[in-house]
Amino acid sequence: MTKPQDKLRGWAAARKALLSGLRFTSLRLRLVVVFGLVALTAAVSASGIAYWLNREAVLTRTQDAVLRDFQQEMRNHASMLPVHPAQDELQRTAGQMANSSQRFSVLLTAEDVDGKMITGNSELDTFTLEDVPKSLRKAVNKQQPLSSTNKSAYHLYWQRITEHDKSYLVGGARVIDGSTTGYMLKSLEPEAKDLNSLAWSLGIATGLALIGSALLAQAAATTVLKPVHRLGIAARRLGEGKLDTRLRVSGTDELADLSRTFNRTAESLEKRVADMSARDEASRRFVADMSHELRTPLTAITAVTEILEEELDAQTGSVDPMIEPAVRLVISETRRLGDLVENLMEVTRFDAGTARLILDDVDIADQITACIDARAWLDAVDLDADRGMTARLDPRRLDVILANLIGNALKHGGSPVRVSVRVEGEELVIEVRDHGPGIPEDVLPHVFDRFYKASASRPRSEGSGLGLSIALENAHIHGGEITVANSPEGGAVFTLRLPQDASELLAGDPRDRDGSAPGNGTEGTAG
Repeated sequence: MTKPQDKLRGWAAARKALLSGLRFTSLRLRLVVVFGLVALTAAVSASGIAYWLNREAVLTRTQDAVLRDFQQEMRNHASMLPVHPAQDELQRTAGQMANSSQRFSVLLTAEDVDGKMITGNSELDTFTLEDVPKSLRKAVNKQQPLSSTNKSAYHLYWQRITEHDKSYLVGGARVIDGSTTGYMLKSLEPEAKDLNSLAWSLGIATGLALIGSALLAQAAATTVLKPVHRLGIAARRLGEGKLDTRLRVSGTDELADLSRTFNRTAESLEKRVADMSARDEASRRFVADMSHELRTPLTAITAVTEILEEELDAQTGSVDPMIEPAVRLVISETRRLGDLVENLMEVTRFDAGTARLILDDVDIADQITACIDARAWLDAVDLDADRGMTARLDPRRLDVILANLIGNALKHGGSPVRVSVRVEGEELVIEVRDHGPGIPEDVLPHVFDRFYKASASRPRSEGSGLGLSIALENAHIHGGEITVANSPEGGAVFTLRLPQDASELLAGDPRDRDGSAPGNGTEGTAG
């Protein structure tokens, strides 16, 4: 049985796919729609104007011919009737008038000698006086004043009417100097059929124009969008780092200019990246060479400072009390210099991609305890970790990470520092929290930057500014991550996430599968 949640997920997926498809063809769709609307508007406008002009021309031509024939019949027959005709005379005259070339129905009205209204109809009971609009009857029987411009007291009037969805032309006139009035009725159905055929023809033409415009829009869209599609593919390849990507340029239109601009931009970018890579490589070589060059004299200086330190610890009085502070300063700064050189060498290994993992099964609680104990931090650190929790990691690099995080919390945060360990799925999570003032929000994004020190918000550090950066690199080489945030209760919280088994990382790296690692990393450098 399908659950409602499954149905909702299915509808959401279908909606997402539909929207994705619309987005993919949106420009093509807009071009086709615009072309179609323009063509439809033009075709409908042209068809409407053509239909209206033809309709008026057809109706006017038919109307003029019928009225002219009716007027002629009125002169030839109705005007010959006496002033007071008889019923049979009206009937006979109406029949004669209806036999004209236009074949219309005729209705004649007059008064007989007794003053009674009589009618004559060419088609009995099919065309009566009720079929004639009152306004038309009134206009026909109204006597007009004579003038220089009006030579006739009565005029011919006409009107188009619709009855039972059929169109008719009704006309009427009165005989001059007589009492006879004539009306005619002409069906306009033949003309209406012709106009309907014309409307169908124009509609079909409009549909064909719309289909043609859609095909033309599709062709135009393909012509326009194909270079744009190629440009999009080239831009994606360029974004993926394939800086040698170029477009084939043909023509002199705007799209060709755009392709040339893209090629020039890609060429300039490739050159800049090459220059930057060369400078970066030179900088890395310089740091590596400098670090190696410093190790030789530093080894000799370190040996001398160790002898001086032994003399100070022996308290034999061989060192002049006046220079003892200077000697201790030299010893301290020599150690700092040694740490800096080791840090630089470790950074150089990460940049060169030569840093390797030497994996071993590690008891996390024992590892953290050993790290804290080796640096005499037992009294300042609270550990919350269950015994027997193991992971397959590089113990030396894990020690470097822990030493940097805990040392940083002790130096820049506030005691006590709490270290807690838990397992989430196949991931090991270690949190290091201090009870200091926390880290300002503007500093948080730069905490892991090399040589970055938030001296404005924390006490001045004696470190190199590389400790947290090296810790993050060691986490990354394990396939893990370190994040930092401020705790709502106060203090900063560094969260280290590592896989419980990093063996898969070595399985994908054919180099140094034996786990050899060049050199030793920094030990316990903070901040």
